Amino acid sequence: MNELLIRDLAITVVFAITGWMLRTYFIHREKMKGLSMSKQGLTTSDQRLARVEQAVESIAIEIERVSEGQRYVTKMLNERAQPLLENAPAPVPVPVRRSDTPH
Repeated sequence: MNELLIRDLAITVVFAITGWMLRTYFIHREKMKGLSMSKQGLTTSDQRLARVEQAVESIAIEIERVSEGQRYVTKMLNERAQPLLENAPAPVPVPVRRSDTPH
């Protein structure tokens, strides 16, 4: 009699756990279906990604233009300053000031 009760209890627990696991699995599947992208969402995402790529490429081109302009200006300033530097007197060394602080 005691053995039958234990067996029935074990079968009931196994069915309860199996039912809970199946319920959790099906709930999870339904949530994942809701999260998956539809075809329309995918094309919208692809279009947005293409616009971002195009924006990044145009920014890169503008940065290259700015850097070329910076190189040109630097070159022109160096060429213009070269004659001035050749005629300039030698720099006078500045003595290093040391200060004693009371610590």
